[in-house]
Amino acid sequence: MPAQSTAPSRWSILQNVLFLLFLSCGINLCHANSSPSLHTTPPIDVVIGVDGGTESIRACCFDAQSGQILGKSHAVPYVTSHPHPGWAEQSPTDWYDNMVGAVRRAVESLPSSSTSSSSSSSTSYNIRAICCDTTCCSVVALSQDHTPLRPCLLWMDARSAKQAKQIMDVAYDVIASSSTNTNADILKAFPELRVNCNGEGPISAEWLLPKAMWIKQHEPEVYENAEIICEYQDYLNYRLTGKMVASGCNVAARWHHDGWDVLEKNHESDDDGNKGRPMKLYEALGMKDLADKLPKKTLAMGDVIGTLTEQAASDLNLSKETLVVQGGPDAFVGMIGLGTIRPGQLCLITGSSHLHCLITKQPTSAPGTWGAYRGAPLAHTCFAEGGQSSTGSLVRWVRDLVSGPGDDKFSYQVLDDEAAAIPPGSDGLVALETWQGSRTPHTDPLARGAFAGLTLAHSRAHMFRSILEAVCYGTRACFDALETAASQSSDMPKADEVVIAGGATRSPLWLQLHADITGRSFTINENTDGPLLGCAILASVGAGIHASVDDAVEQMIRRERKIEPREDVRKVYDRLYNELYLKLRPG
Repeated sequence: MPAQSTAPSRWSILQNVLFLLFLSCGINLCHANSSPSLHTTPPIDVVIGVDGGTESIRACCFDAQSGQILGKSHAVPYVTSHPHPGWAEQSPTDWYDNMVGAVRRAVESLPSSSTSSSSSSSTSYNIRAICCDTTCCSVVALSQDHTPLRPCLLWMDARSAKQAKQIMDVAYDVIASSSTNTNADILKAFPELRVNCNGEGPISAEWLLPKAMWIKQHEPEVYENAEIICEYQDYLNYRLTGKMVASGCNVAARWHHDGWDVLEKNHESDDDGNKGRPMKLYEALGMKDLADKLPKKTLAMGDVIGTLTEQAASDLNLSKETLVVQGGPDAFVGMIGLGTIRPGQLCLITGSSHLHCLITKQPTSAPGTWGAYRGAPLAHTCFAEGGQSSTGSLVRWVRDLVSGPGDDKFSYQVLDDEAAAIPPGSDGLVALETWQGSRTPHTDPLARGAFAGLTLAHSRAHMFRSILEAVCYGTRACFDALETAASQSSDMPKADEVVIAGGATRSPLWLQLHADITGRSFTINENTDGPLLGCAILASVGAGIHASVDDAVEQMIRRERKIEPREDVRKVYDRLYNELYLKLRPG
């Protein structure tokens, strides 16, 4: 019976075809929940950025290829204590404990494409590496078992102002017998002081050396028992990897080390463990023993430190194979996250303070600037910087002042709208932004702020706008000093564009004032969180996702828009800057 024998054969063929079609669509007809399909989506490579700031520590997951944020960033605040005026301390153990909370929450927020029990297409992630940035010059003294002997001296702690002055006093004493007794003699005796305004000083009380001197002079028992004196960055990486290493960017920018020489010794066979360190300066200051207390090894940003310890992996709920990649100071990692890594590129990182960074071709220096640092932010680069101590913190202070007591504060949007209605120059009211001292172009931790020209006709809107203007005037002064220093290199391109990130980008008025007063274009990236994205870039390079930082920047950073100066307003501010601000500012 031919008809009866052929029909089942055709049906069998049709069944097989349908079954293969289902398989090609990734559907397991028999066991939807027990095994993955034959065509599962490959896992997304993920890197984690950690930003240890002044007020909190944050974590965020990124697509290691594109730099896109995955999930949400999470912040965990910590407490800052102020035992005396000008002092600021934090608990190092809080840094690690709060980082654990931030990372776990960031990982838990990773999105899933499907939560249905009938589908096996849920997105999977392969967390490849983690990289941290931290506040710079937050100095820690650790015992032999690497536990903190005292709270850290936070970056903003100014108790070591006397010790900072002692450094320059000793330097001048050493050259007192010279015929000229100038900063040229200073540089000949102590070339490491070139980064402090070309040897003229002063040295900031924020830096590691004066803080270590303060501990030795005022807490000799702590200093004597300290096996390690290091920074927030080093402590956090130690807790993650069990390895005590310094960041090349930190040591070049804040420890008076030659960044190129310090990194070079990692690849040499000689036993000079102090290559690149300012040993003559240490000896002159009676601090030669500090060299024995600093981390013995230094790694450049983007280098792999190691993998997570068993304890850290358990704390973070991550694989022990997760790489830990070297980061550095929050602001300088932010330079990477803004894509400012080539000579002539200028960035402005805003927050509680302002930091201005210019990549230079050579380690040129000049009065009014810090740097240029050899081997920072990256191993093969140099950069110079300027800084303003109180910017976003000052804006917040004025907001709180005009809001009155209580928790019900004016919104920044309301104050911005009111200030926008005030003409340039705030009807004759001029402010100095140096509430918390002056970094550059005149370094003076004792400088103080002021309002000048107050009248009964001025309102809170005038006060608020004058503070916004004052910060921008100070930014212009810092930019001008940086370019003066960089101009010593004849082939140095002019920096007409500034890449900006941080809190100031949330205020259209303040952004425009920055452009109008400095006379420069300001670029805003799609992702303005430079430090977190910078960590992601460094982590992706350390994990081998991208071949170099340059390649990672090209793939992970996208420009969004520009703010141009308004020519008519720029002219008004140009006159006010030269006729008023420059006559009032410190120095």
